[in-house]
Amino acid sequence: MKIAVGSDEKNALTDEVIEELRKRDMDVELFGPLADENVEWAEVAEQVAEKVSEKECDQGILFCSTGTGVSIAANKVPGIRAALCTDSKTAAGARMWNDANILAMSLRLISPDVAKEILDAWFQSEPDPSEKENIEKVAGIESKYRSRTD
Repeated sequence: MKIAVGSDEKNALTDEVIEELRKRDMDVELFGPLADENVEWAEVAEQVAEKVSEKECDQGILFCSTGTGVSIAANKVPGIRAALCTDSKTAAGARMWNDANILAMSLRLISPDVAKEILDAWFQSEPDPSEKENIEKVAGIESKYRSRTD
């Protein structure tokens, strides 16, 4: 599995998550300061979201101070369902019920141990087939508003 990982800051948490992904034999593509690029949260979110949207990466992981900014920015890219997760239950639910394809985490609130729990839940959970209709409705909403012109 190929995972796009981006952040607006490189720190111990991002290093731990990248190491954990590699231990799980995942192919990791880095963006922002993780790739020695000086970019802000909106730009790194777009970079990761584009890779996932274009199916160049299977899923993405984004970080910023709260995780909120990167999740909002990523969700502007068609086909992206980014979910801000602060615990394993939310991560499992985001995958099962929402078919989330980008995990957003806070650099301030998440410890490396909690991040590993979130990763376990995220990668062990699969979309629930009974939620297919709801997920398709979300795609329909996206399409409806994307076709509007300002």
